[in-house]
Amino acid sequence: MAKLHGKRRIRSDRSDYNGKHRTDPFRYCLVLGFFAGLIWGTFRWILYLVHFTKVIPGFLADPFFRITFLKTGWGHVVGIGSFIIFSIIASLLYKLLFGRLKGPMPGLAYGALWWGAMFIVIGPVFNMTMPINKIGYETLVSEMCAFLLWGLFIGYTISFEYNDEASREPNTGGTGKLSRAGA
Repeated sequence: MAKLHGKRRIRSDRSDYNGKHRTDPFRYCLVLGFFAGLIWGTFRWILYLVHFTKVIPGFLADPFFRITFLKTGWGHVVGIGSFIIFSIIASLLYKLLFGRLKGPMPGLAYGALWWGAMFIVIGPVFNMTMPINKIGYETLVSEMCAFLLWGLFIGYTISFEYNDEASREPNTGGTGKLSRAGA
C-alpha cells in the first residue's frame, strides 16, 4: 500500500487489511498435508519404535511393497513418505468437504473417521492391519490417539486459515476507530 508523504510516495508494508488477502486452497493443502504427514508419520514411527503399536509405519504402502522390506529402515522411510502422500490427499479432501466448519471438533471427527476406515474397514480387507479383535488394545489406543491428533492438526489448521476473519480486519489501534496507519 503506497501513501503520499509530502511529495514522496512511501510504501507501507503493514499487514492492514486491504481486501486482497486470499490463500490458494490447493497450495495451502499441499503444504499442510506434507507437514501433517511428516510430523504425525514420524510420531507414528516413534510409537512403533517404543512398541506402543504393532502396526508398521509403512502399513499404507503394504499393497505395493513386501512386508520384509517395510520392516527395514528404508521401509520405515517409505512408510513416512506414504503417510505424507496420504495426508496431502486427506487435507485436500477435508478442505473440499469440511472446509467451512469451525473449531477443533470437526478435525477430531475427521481423524476418528480415518482411524475407523483404516483399522476397521480398509486395513483388514487389504491385509494392511490385523483384524480389530486381534490387534491389541495398546495398538488400538495408540493409533487412535495418533489419528485424532493428525485429524485435529489438519482440521483446525484449515478452520483457522479459512474462518479466522478477525485477523483480516483493519487495524483500529484498540480505539474502535481506524488508526492513522489503517486509514
